Amino acid sequence: MIFSRPKICGIVTPPGGMDVRVAEAVAAFRSGRPVMVFDSDYRERETDLLWPAVSATPEIIRRLRKDCGGLLFLAIGNEVGELLGLPWLQDIHSNDNLIEENPVLEYLVTNDLQYDSRSAFTLSLNHRETFTGITDRDRSLTTRRFGKLVEELFESGTTGREAMIALGSEFRTPGHIPVCRESPGGLSSRQGHTELAVSIARLAGVVPCTIGAEMLDPSGDGALSLKEARNYASVNDVPIITGEQISSAFDEKD
Repeated sequence: MIFSRPKICGIVTPPGGMDVRVAEAVAAFRSGRPVMVFDSDYRERETDLLWPAVSATPEIIRRLRKDCGGLLFLAIGNEVGELLGLPWLQDIHSNDNLIEENPVLEYLVTNDLQYDSRSAFTLSLNHRETFTGITDRDRSLTTRRFGKLVEELFESGTTGREAMIALGSEFRTPGHIPVCRESPGGLSSRQGHTELAVSIARLAGVVPCTIGAEMLDPSGDGALSLKEARNYASVNDVPIITGEQISSAFDEKD
């Protein structure tokens, strides 16, 4: 299904008949360069600017912050969430015991999302060597080391409590990198930005951890239009593809 140890998931081999634009995006992402993904006219109608988490640098975080305007997020594969025991916040906030201790959670229940049935957010993180965690340097360290740690854990076969201890030895929560966990089943069960961001990593055969941000219109009142996103992609030589193209690439693989 993806990168990492074959026993867990194996590497996706791009099919020979892959759309040329997807193939270009996959090649760019594999080499540590950015990719832009437009979700759909029928969902959020948003474009994300994405990089492999392991490639994160202060310059990349700065570009995401300045060029995008939306929330920076770290999208992780569901198997990464399972490996590290990272829960979905929506599940935590609906836990009866927590609601009893914190009654306000009952009134903050997520039951009215306009774009989906549930949120992908899990815990937010800071690397323990960061100061505030918000600077470009700090956020790049958190992002890069998370991706590298996942890579190391998969390669070493570390699982269970040992994997969680390894995570806790380097990271704390809450932090300044919001983490979004892929839905079980990936694109077959949810076609959100998290699943798309993870899917491009899968196609590229790299660790399924992707850093990105939503691109907003300069006014800040809406998403950057697809026309303007394509213009940005052209000016900055960044491959841009759609959620439909990514889904089709997986259909061809199957």
